[in-house]
Amino acid sequence: MAAVLVALGAGSASAHGAVSDPPSRHYGCYNRWPNGPSQQMATEDPMCYQAWQAEPAAMYNWNGLFREGVAGNHQAAIPDGQLCSGGLTFNGRYAAMDKPGAWVAPNRPSRFTLNLNDTSSHGADYIRVYATKQGFDPKTQPLKWSDLELVGQTGRIPTGTRTPVEINAPGRTGHHILYTVWQASHLDQSYYACSDVNFTDGGDPTITTTTTTTTTTTTGNPRRAARPPSE
Repeated sequence: MAAVLVALGAGSASAHGAVSDPPSRHYGCYNRWPNGPSQQMATEDPMCYQAWQAEPAAMYNWNGLFREGVAGNHQAAIPDGQLCSGGLTFNGRYAAMDKPGAWVAPNRPSRFTLNLNDTSSHGADYIRVYATKQGFDPKTQPLKWSDLELVGQTGRIPTGTRTPVEINAPGRTGHHILYTVWQASHLDQSYYACSDVNFTDGGDPTITTTTTTTTTTTTGNPRRAARPPSE
């Protein structure tokens, strides 16, 4: 327990937020099982059980899955197969999040509102949300950039305890991964999150996916001008 508390204290000072609804894998494991591994967890939520067994600090530091200095080059910084762990950031603390398996996946329609919880109100240069393509199997396949399609995004916005991003992911049914890239505004800090969902209505694959861009002028941090991000 002492080691866990040390890890928690070390990470909390530099931790800021995560996708809360539908919950990112590490946030969901902490939120559902705040007391750590149990036989009930092993039976009902085996992917969280393996994550807790691998590294409890990943859940206690649920708001700290980020990298610094990426400069918008997310695909260069995060290799295929390591998207959910932010490219094994913090010496692989979140590596268990990359494992394919039967992660808990709440039901969602093809159009819904994703929420991000920014516990420090750092704001966003942008938030982008991708969904896996139909045919991808999260239970057996590690996530690659080529598996993803953009299904929601914002421009520069202030964020808070519930920051909505409108998602439109037509033509999908069953278990999918939503991959969120949140570029914080206070520093060059990029947050990454894998959220599992079960699409229930299938959508209409003939509808073209649209996204909404919101631009809000904010004060502060004058040294970081908004710039078009690259991937």
